[in-house]
Amino acid sequence: MSNPSSDIILERLMALHPKVIDLTLDRMTRLLDALGNPQNNLPPVIHIAGTNGKGSTQAMIRAGLEAAGKTCHAYTSPHLARFHERIVLAGALIPEDLLAETLAECEEVNGGVPITYFEITTCAALLAFSRVEADYTLLEVGLGGRLDATNVIDDPVMTVITPVSIDHQQFLGDTLPEIAGEKAGILKRNCFAVIGPQQDEALDVIEHQAMRVGATCKSHGQHWHVSEEAGRLIYQDDYGLLDLPMPALIGAHQVQNAGIAITALRLLGYGEDAAIGAMQNASWPARLQKLRTGPLNSAAPSAEIWLDGGHNTAAGSALAEALGRLPARPLHLIVGMLNTKDVSGYLANLAPLAQDLRGVSIPNENATLSAAETVAAARGAGIQADEAKDVLSAVTEIGSVSPNARILICGSLYLAGNVLQTNA
Repeated sequence: MSNPSSDIILERLMALHPKVIDLTLDRMTRLLDALGNPQNNLPPVIHIAGTNGKGSTQAMIRAGLEAAGKTCHAYTSPHLARFHERIVLAGALIPEDLLAETLAECEEVNGGVPITYFEITTCAALLAFSRVEADYTLLEVGLGGRLDATNVIDDPVMTVITPVSIDHQQFLGDTLPEIAGEKAGILKRNCFAVIGPQQDEALDVIEHQAMRVGATCKSHGQHWHVSEEAGRLIYQDDYGLLDLPMPALIGAHQVQNAGIAITALRLLGYGEDAAIGAMQNASWPARLQKLRTGPLNSAAPSAEIWLDGGHNTAAGSALAEALGRLPARPLHLIVGMLNTKDVSGYLANLAPLAQDLRGVSIPNENATLSAAETVAAARGAGIQADEAKDVLSAVTEIGSVSPNARILICGSLYLAGNVLQTNA
């Protein structure tokens, strides 16, 4: 008898624990132990935490390793269109039959005991990784670090902390040092810790934790430097200087992420070819992604349509900078956000650039801000704003009044995922 589809199993797993987020490692260690501790049988692990840039940095490290002829497992969250995106096995999305089989095994071994959706699906990813050969495992933290479900690797080959900023205060703490302390919980003894650009109060906490556990920090501004000069990326560390093409991913924040990725590659022993591969070959959906085909493009055929999933104040700042690099066009925003986010802080960065904004609710998300709430926040930030029924109707309206518009759909990865699903 064949297994049910992964979607059916995933729906059942959602009911195993009443809280979507409940940070502890107890449930993880219990199930992993029952599964034979697959986390101890993985290819060398690179563990990545941070507030912004985790996914882009992982994508660049993976592109660099693949340019060097290596194969990578990769784990990330959340997914955009399909759950399968979270689990890459040796360079390819996990096949449906293997995903369903692995999820079913974890469900059976768990035996109905309470466990969160993210925890049990992380166990499934680790189990799949342990059974397929690869050269590296790239493991992205879901939330925080210290108590995140991915923090069950005792001896990673490397840890990475991308820039830390204020986000998820209800789980990680109200201050930057508190949040940095949670991120620094992934640091482990006797391995390199690549530290991206940080505010001083965050860096102090991270470096203190590294010293406490015996990790060797390689920090931006101390051990490596990266900059953009004359349309090239200039990187320098103790091994020398690299003059590289700019990252395929757009924005000054991607220059920083590129520096983190290159540092990781250099510490792993890879040279300039891997660094070039990281710059040229990385792709990461919904990070200022240009949509080229689909119903949205048909609704506004002369417009540029872009999609971005950033959702906090720092992401809004990075997005505004990246937009400034594009040739001039009138910018119209379509925004949907969760009610756990700082919508005013996010929109303040985009207000000087935007002609107007259309607020939408995120389909099928209980925690969405209503379109009216988003519009009120936009008006408070000084943006002309109105409600829209949905993204398609907003795009259609913009295309009719401003055919040469640049339309940016933004504010949430959940909104971005819905767009990618419906615009296919």
